[in-house]
Amino acid sequence: MVSEPDELLPKKPKTEIAIGQDLSAMSEFELAARIMALEGEIARSREAIAARQATKAAADAFFRRS
Repeated sequence: MVSEPDELLPKKPKTEIAIGQDLSAMSEFELAARIMALEGEIARSREAIAARQATKAAADAFFRRS
C-alpha cells in the first residue's frame, strides 16, 4: 500500500556532473544545463565561503574584546 502520493510519481534520475567528463557526446541543451548546474554550485560554494568568513570575523571580534 502506498502511504504517500509522491511515491506514485516517477523518480527523476539525478544527473551526476563529473569534472573532466567527456563532453563530446553531449547535446547543446545538455551542455547548457551542465553550465547552469555548475554555476549554481559555484554560487552555493561562494555563499558557504561568505558564511564561514562571517563566522570567523565574529569569533575574532569576540576574542579581541577580552
